[in-house]
Amino acid sequence: MPRRLPDFDRRSLLRGAALLGGGAAIGALLPSWALSASPGLVSTLPTLSGEDIKLTIGHTPVTIDGKSQHAVTINGTVPGPLLRLREGQRARISVTNTLDEESSIHWHGLLVPFQMDGVPGVSFPGIPPGETFVYEFPVIQSGTYWYHSHSSLQEAEGHYAPIVIEPARPDPVVAEREHVIVLADHSEMHPHLIFKRLKQQAGVFNYQRQTIAGLLSGKDQTLAERIEWAKMLMDPTDISDVTGSAQTFLVNGHGPKDNWTGLFSPGERVRLRFVNAAAQMIFNVRIPGLKLTVVAADGQNVRPIEVDEFQIGNAETYDVIVRPTEDRAYTLVAESIDRSGMARATLAPRAGMSAAVPPLRERPILTMRDMGMDMSAHGGHGAMAGMDHSKMPGMDHQAMAATPPPGMAPPRQRGSDVMGDMGGMKMDMLDWSKAPQIKKGPGVQMISPMPMDRTGEPGLGLESVGHRVLVYKDLIALEPNPDTRPPERALEIRLTGNMERFWWGFDGWKFSDDPPPYAFRSGERVRITLVNDSMMTHPIHLHGHFFELVHGPVGHMPRKHTVNVAPGGKVTFDMTAEAGDWAFHCHMLYHMHAGMFQVFKVRPAQGVAA
Repeated sequence: MPRRLPDFDRRSLLRGAALLGGGAAIGALLPSWALSASPGLVSTLPTLSGEDIKLTIGHTPVTIDGKSQHAVTINGTVPGPLLRLREGQRARISVTNTLDEESSIHWHGLLVPFQMDGVPGVSFPGIPPGETFVYEFPVIQSGTYWYHSHSSLQEAEGHYAPIVIEPARPDPVVAEREHVIVLADHSEMHPHLIFKRLKQQAGVFNYQRQTIAGLLSGKDQTLAERIEWAKMLMDPTDISDVTGSAQTFLVNGHGPKDNWTGLFSPGERVRLRFVNAAAQMIFNVRIPGLKLTVVAADGQNVRPIEVDEFQIGNAETYDVIVRPTEDRAYTLVAESIDRSGMARATLAPRAGMSAAVPPLRERPILTMRDMGMDMSAHGGHGAMAGMDHSKMPGMDHQAMAATPPPGMAPPRQRGSDVMGDMGGMKMDMLDWSKAPQIKKGPGVQMISPMPMDRTGEPGLGLESVGHRVLVYKDLIALEPNPDTRPPERALEIRLTGNMERFWWGFDGWKFSDDPPPYAFRSGERVRITLVNDSMMTHPIHLHGHFFELVHGPVGHMPRKHTVNVAPGGKVTFDMTAEAGDWAFHCHMLYHMHAGMFQVFKVRPAQGVAA
């Protein structure tokens, strides 16, 4: 049941203010979740449940790390209320927009009628200022999800919140305690100004570039590598467009100094439901001293896999079980992919406790592999990963099979990233023949010469951290896939962009260029391969669907709604098309705003030719 808020009136507020000082009095009367953050504060998310829920979108000041900032909020908080629903119920959610601009809510990962999906201009007209829209849909799934604005750049201002849907049948995941962990980024700079600066100057927020001093001290790339990269006008430190120099990274609306705290009793199995609601940041998550057993991805149960760390892309969710046995505090670390900052929280048996916070690790450096050119063949066999080695005479197949677990590879040898003559093979970074479907123009800066499946690799910067890291190929669906038919056709979609001009798109098209939608028939099975022709990781989200990543046992392929596509990499999945108009986009908010957005138009089978 939702917690009843305390009743108070204006007179009691004023009387309290006179006695104690305005801020202290109001703080004393508010529920714990609405209090300004303070070090060691034990806080929970406001929770709403039932079949008739009311939400209000508005402007609210929030306090992050002791500093008041502006936010676009849902019911006055960041994150907004946790919606706790139950599989099999019918949800009726009334959303009132008090902003002076259009707003919306998209139910991320929920399978709803497309008219309820919440994308203005695609599935509904949006919610005008001062008006209320009622979303109504059956809840036909369970798991960890979230909801957020699909209007303007409001998501970056705080317009997001989690959803937990209880299963109708007994939950296969057993836990004595649960915490929802919403990771996010927040900036004092208005998101439209951030976007403007990204368009004006490439790498404007990157304060971790290579220096002459670093070269002289033997850090980062060698001189030969730097010369090679300079010829291609590429920056190997361009990991994130918006970095910790312009953002604070949050856990449940709390900054690192606020130290959000989740409680446990030693020996308990604690379920942590992670949601990455960040506008522009991928996080690497670990809890030093604890193993993490991953039990669900994007709300779908998977066979448990124990790791030390996992990377969570924008809009992904992971459910993790931890079992702290010691009577002490543990630090939850969500380090930004570019190592420019971290979100930090605490798990502890009592309020007010904290543990040591590890320093930021050295930021990663991109390699030719991230351009879709695997140079590791010069010092190893990385470029041969996709070849059939069984037919190669003279190969030590047993030694080649002894690949270290993800995250535990030896560090890359400095200087091994120089192309050399490539055995006489020419590498053209803009060979249009490799992707004839791409629209030619300045929006395409490069085309990956040799894109590879990187779903068995840890995320960028996690190759050699010295402990076990989750990879997509670890994920195996716990329940059987609902549709195991083979695909009827295949479709390749290229993720394209120009990092210098901050243009992003699919197959060379920005959405503002009015590209033709991707057309499907309802019920058809399609195998889609996403190829990343850029040097940034893109978390790609398809509305209204789960798709199956093409690996693992047939019938138990992992089902996801969002997938990270590594630089120079490719990801293949099978999907069953559902009738409607569905948004398909990068969940890096500024990439989507710059054009990396499309529509999957699915029509009834009898109305569309094969």
